[in-house]
Amino acid sequence: MSQENVDVVRGFWDQWTEAGWAWDTWHRGEVDMSAIHPQVVYEDHNLPDHVGETYHGPQGVVRAAERWTEPFEWLAVEVERIVDFGDHLISFHRWRARFRHTGIEINEPLAYRWRFQDGKVICFCSLSQEEADEASRLAE
Repeated sequence: MSQENVDVVRGFWDQWTEAGWAWDTWHRGEVDMSAIHPQVVYEDHNLPDHVGETYHGPQGVVRAAERWTEPFEWLAVEVERIVDFGDHLISFHRWRARFRHTGIEINEPLAYRWRFQDGKVICFCSLSQEEADEASRLAE
């Protein structure tokens, strides 16, 4: 992998402002999807409403993000580090959110594996906490 791919992942997540995003941010098309390959595949194995789901293409990524952000008043994601494993990258994050109806706030770790084709994200998937811990150990 290359620094360019690290920059692609960082740039994608840098769009998440400190104030966070809401469902309508994705719905209104305010997210720059230029780093996403037209044939991207996204899988999430952690979020309860995403388990077992596979999303295809940039519109699939938008649908997944809308589903992720829908229950929250706001949701913010911060990149903590990105590790190059040669044929893929792993990004480690902290995500914070406030539930729309209860006001309860959460603050949790999150990690993704990224693969690239032609300088764009072709596949990314969430990692379980165990997978993220193992990747972190391997990175050190």
